Amino acid sequence: MSKVIGIAISENPKGAIRSVNNVKAIAGKGLVNEYHFKNDNDKRCQITLIEIENINYYNHKYGVSIPSISFRRNIITEGIRLNELEGSEFLIGKVKVKAHDLCRPCKYLQESLKQKNIIKEFLQKGGLRCEILTDGEIFVDDKIKC
Repeated sequence: MSKVIGIAISENPKGAIRSVNNVKAIAGKGLVNEYHFKNDNDKRCQITLIEIENINYYNHKYGVSIPSISFRRNIITEGIRLNELEGSEFLIGKVKVKAHDLCRPCKYLQESLKQKNIIKEFLQKGGLRCEILTDGEIFVDDKIKC
């Protein structure tokens, strides 16, 4: 069963990212206390997701132990193939979202993690950029339903 295993937010684009147990999602705006949160937010900038399986694969392959929140995505998932959801609507707990685009790793992430292979390894495994369609709260351990 697919679920949320972690939630991460940052109030600054290059600032510290912190792990939280729950986050309030507001339709069309984003996640409360997240730097992307704003009125009339771009539909691709409201919430991001990444698979723990891809993070674990990278850590194992390169013999590192980078924490999942360090990849700077909001929702860390387990048991779901996120790429397959592009273009579709689904539920994270009781919050409905729509996946609009794959997340592409950037040079900033690669440099901040002091890794040489982030861009290459996460090109098709960097997660999803989604729009929040309904207000609600997302909790660690929430189920993800397609």
